Amino acid sequence: MKYFKRALLLLVIAIVGYASYYLSQALPIIAGYGAKNLCSCVFVAGRDPQQVIEQELGASLINLGSPKIHYEDSSAISSVFGLSTRKAIYRKGLGCTLVSEISEEELRKQAINLPGKPKVDQDSMAWPNGNKLTDSLFNKVEKINAVVETAFVELDKANPVNTRAVILIHHGQIIAEKYAAGFNEHTKLIGWSMTKTITNAIVGVLVKQGKLKIDSTAPVAEWANDDRNKISLNNLMQASSGLAWQEIYAGASTATNMLFRKKDAGAFAAASKVETAPNTKWYYSSGTTNIISRITKQTIGEADYHVFPYREIFNKIGAYSMTIEPDPSGTFIGSSFSYATARDWARFGLLYLNDGVWNNERILPEGWVKYSTTPADAAPQGEYGAQIWLNAGNKKNPNDKRFPDVPNDMYLMDGFEGQNVVMVPSKDVVIVRLGLSQKREFDTNAFVRDILKALD
Repeated sequence: MKYFKRALLLLVIAIVGYASYYLSQALPIIAGYGAKNLCSCVFVAGRDPQQVIEQELGASLINLGSPKIHYEDSSAISSVFGLSTRKAIYRKGLGCTLVSEISEEELRKQAINLPGKPKVDQDSMAWPNGNKLTDSLFNKVEKINAVVETAFVELDKANPVNTRAVILIHHGQIIAEKYAAGFNEHTKLIGWSMTKTITNAIVGVLVKQGKLKIDSTAPVAEWANDDRNKISLNNLMQASSGLAWQEIYAGASTATNMLFRKKDAGAFAAASKVETAPNTKWYYSSGTTNIISRITKQTIGEADYHVFPYREIFNKIGAYSMTIEPDPSGTFIGSSFSYATARDWARFGLLYLNDGVWNNERILPEGWVKYSTTPADAAPQGEYGAQIWLNAGNKKNPNDKRFPDVPNDMYLMDGFEGQNVVMVPSKDVVIVRLGLSQKREFDTNAFVRDILKALD
């Protein structure tokens, strides 16, 4: 009995110790998630704080920490059980940044050249450069509108999909558009991992300018003298670097630590060790995207970096609402943190559908979209290209694909909680669906299938 009690005591101590360690790692991440999202939804998207707390944060432990917005210094704070208080600050032109491994004073004093927004009256200009929509026969077709309506119907009210915006573009024109109550064409919505395709576009422009080469060794200084110097920029782009990574969003993982605890996301990810040889294993990784983002910053240079994507991409396509948010080091979180209106997400998708050309100007290099939508060698279902999802199917069996009822040439930007911009070149279609699907996944396969059937 004495030995049993000792063993039981040791077991209890071990459990308590593990629980304490886990909480010490997880609580700062959970609190950071709450502060960052509240800050961005209020100061970037212009939403009501209480709506954000109830909708974005209400389904998680964040709700236990009473997250608060502070208009006086443009910030948000959050904690869990009153522990691990975290703060995110808003800076005009940059969006929100978590205070991580750096003092708030140092963060606020950073001297950054901010992007400017051209003085353009988009409401007086025709789509896609502006917001004036032409009358379309499709707007009167009951079948199209009926399918769009299905995205907003909650079949399981206990586990809603919470669609917030849908836009359907056919032959370059918006033929259907709908928003949930409280949202409209001016509401900025988060892209989450759709941001990865923005990173793809930035790399594309740098390739066009001759400043980066896809097949060259990834220019990462820390890798110069070890086996990571075999990793190419293409390996990073195709999520086939072979670096060890945990793309897990529950609790503490390399992904969540990078996003919500680290000053420099790209440097943190670049410290990852080799797990397999490059191009032998495909593994979806926000870490490799932020390594790419860091590479683009070093390539562009500090003085021009934060202006670059706006001048070279967003302003040229009229996506003036687009905002990419940086980490405390000033590097864009190229894997995850961007906001834009549904129409601007649609414009960005249309840029890809049009092979990187806008108003007869080639923004992305010739062949870039083809490269981006060519399956990574190591992707088993042909489901991933260069920072963009595909539906190409298994090389040996094209019917073995991620979206079984949708054409194989479909590709998409795909973000956490159901953010999608879908391109189907064979149908000349772009479909935008944005939402907050926390409890039940939105059925993208069925929605795209039914849209295409209605168009036919």
